[in-house]
Amino acid sequence: MSDSARYAQWLQIAVEEAEAGLAGGGIPIGAALIGRDGEVLGRGHNRRVQDDDPSVHGETAAFRNAGRQRSYAGTTMVTTLSPCWYCSGLVRQFGISRLVIGEARTFSGGHEWLAENGVEVVLLDDPGCVRMMSDFIAANPALWNEDIGEDGE
Repeated sequence: MSDSARYAQWLQIAVEEAEAGLAGGGIPIGAALIGRDGEVLGRGHNRRVQDDDPSVHGETAAFRNAGRQRSYAGTTMVTTLSPCWYCSGLVRQFGISRLVIGEARTFSGGHEWLAENGVEVVLLDDPGCVRMMSDFIAANPALWNEDIGEDGE
């Protein structure tokens, strides 16, 4: 299987999580942590609204659901949206080797910083991810601004 096919397959897992988050009344951002061997270690979605917890982003949920790992070298974080600085810090702190991003048009977080600091970054620019976030932002601008730390004024 080619790298691009593998990345598309992994992105689909994150998209399923994003859709579950949206269906549950939350923000449609999903993620998965993939092991060195391609095994899904953990998956999750943004649950800030559902859990009333500002720390449960898609990437942090996937990371928590993966459980403790001896090392994160060789792992891949796959996310539907460019990670915010909080989630970018998680990737860097734990030495996650690769970041696969569905899209960065609607929000561009810390992925360039991660690339500058040795993380392999793959930006897929997936039209479905762009559409999902664009539609959500148009329908929920106040909630979106809260999620990204903007006051919207």
